[in-house]
Amino acid sequence: MSKLFTRSATASVLYDAPGPKARTHNRIFGVLALVGIAGLFWYAFTTLDQNGQFDPELWDAFQYTTIQQRLVDGLVSTLQAFGLAAVFSLVLGALLAAGQLSDHKPVRWACVAFVQFFRAMPLLILIVALYYGFFAKEPMWALVLGLTLYNGSVQAEIIRSGVNAVPRGQGEAAFALGLRKTQVMTTILVPQAVRSMLPTMIGQLVVTLKDTSLGAIITYHELLFVGKAIATQPLNAAGFPYIPVVLVIGPIYIAMCLLLTALARWIEARGRRGANRRTSAAA
Repeated sequence: MSKLFTRSATASVLYDAPGPKARTHNRIFGVLALVGIAGLFWYAFTTLDQNGQFDPELWDAFQYTTIQQRLVDGLVSTLQAFGLAAVFSLVLGALLAAGQLSDHKPVRWACVAFVQFFRAMPLLILIVALYYGFFAKEPMWALVLGLTLYNGSVQAEIIRSGVNAVPRGQGEAAFALGLRKTQVMTTILVPQAVRSMLPTMIGQLVVTLKDTSLGAIITYHELLFVGKAIATQPLNAAGFPYIPVVLVIGPIYIAMCLLLTALARWIEARGRRGANRRTSAAA
């Protein structure tokens, strides 16, 4: 009874149930918001329709094998840049996280400075600087290196936070058994931290995948660059197929991100089942 009273008292302090007037006002604001959103959608639809963006002839371009092949090549280029950037950023993040957790102050300070600098650097500026400074003939490597430096710094903070979140007693017990710090990190702390870090790490990989679209700025022929090239080619009197290109390329990006998220959930569930099996066996 006391627990129930405590919960109800806490709920009343944190949130007061709205009265009749407040509920009426909430309904009015909700209706006005829906009307406003519907009005914006209708304005956008009518504007695009007046500009001929819903003309069926704008879809004729996607019937050509050449256009289809360009989209496939752009998708492959996107996945290639993402795959390299994902692997390199995870490796760099692990190294930088280890450096930030090092007992040697010069190493720790250098890694902290590196991480803070590239986390603060706007990614687009970094990619453009790498392109014009070093990779004018190889835009893919400007994109990959820019994504690696930025996302590797973010992954380093994720890994460092995950390791520090492991109860301190775990490491102290391992040190008491005579293990060295490298052994403690690789066999005790990191394996436990991975389970808590994994969703955030995969979430950052999704960001990396979406950021490959910045390659269009430096003329890397990834999916967005190909879509932009298709959209800027007029189709006779029908005009430019902006909306069809968005409706084709947008779902592709969404599908890739959803597949990556589903993979993360599968890996997380698999790791949870493995941990439960080990716990049951130990019991």
